[in-house]
Amino acid sequence: MRTLVLLALAGLGAQLVDGSLGMAYGVTSTTLLLAMGTNPAAASATVHLAEIGTTLMSGASHWRFGNVDWKVVARIGVPGAAGAFLGATVLSNLSTEAAGPVMSLILLGLGLYVLSRFTLRGLPKERLGQPLGKRFLSPLGLVAGFLDATGGGGWGPVGTPALLASGRMEPRKVIGSIDTSEFLVAVAASLGFLFSLGSQGLDWLWVGAFLLGGLIAAPIAAWLVRLVPPRVLGSAVGGVIIVTNVRTLLKSDWIAASGTVSAVVYVAAYALWAAALTYSIRAHLKDRTAEPAAAERQPVTA
Repeated sequence: MRTLVLLALAGLGAQLVDGSLGMAYGVTSTTLLLAMGTNPAAASATVHLAEIGTTLMSGASHWRFGNVDWKVVARIGVPGAAGAFLGATVLSNLSTEAAGPVMSLILLGLGLYVLSRFTLRGLPKERLGQPLGKRFLSPLGLVAGFLDATGGGGWGPVGTPALLASGRMEPRKVIGSIDTSEFLVAVAASLGFLFSLGSQGLDWLWVGAFLLGGLIAAPIAAWLVRLVPPRVLGSAVGGVIIVTNVRTLLKSDWIAASGTVSAVVYVAAYALWAAALTYSIRAHLKDRTAEPAAAERQPVTA
């Protein structure tokens, strides 16, 4: 019972972050399941099955608050579903011994990307431009969907920064559109796992616990997307993902690090995380202070 409560709380927290930031539900939840010793394919399948419900609720909530561009959802979501189905099939056919370190390595890379992206740049505020085309969105969706299924997360960490960097969408619509299109990815990945694995290794109570927490958090996150400072949140989530997956890799047969080596790596990882959080908080406070001053310097026109 305690495990189910913890999983529900983890699902709630992960969805709050995902719905506010456009990423991190999958990587955070999968990282937790791997740390609990869950089979990599079963961990990704569990998270994606829960995401069918959470992304549906999240998409509806974002639509309610006007955060969704439906053209972007269609153009990125359909190829994303194809990539997710392929990725689920690939992961299901890897042995547990090989899949564990592979997934942790992918998650570690995604964690480093999230940490560096939001620590150093925050949410870019580029000028809005013309609508995004299929030549950009289709390959992006295919790659992001594949990484999402094989790494247990990746749709948001790949898709959200790419759309933000384009400078052609409002940040809130980027997050809302990515969260909404993720429903297609979750359905396709779940079907891929079920076709390849059946229900082997799946704990439906765990799926339900993640789902319950996510359903509670989804509407709140869609509302908070305008209030939460994404820069600090991104650094915090990136650090959690990095530290947890470094631990998994150090204990794997690939590395089998000694106690001394592990301690040094842990200290370095926590120091990096602390430095990133400190920098993000200072940068956020500096930006918040600078905005009123910049507004005051604007010339007044009749």
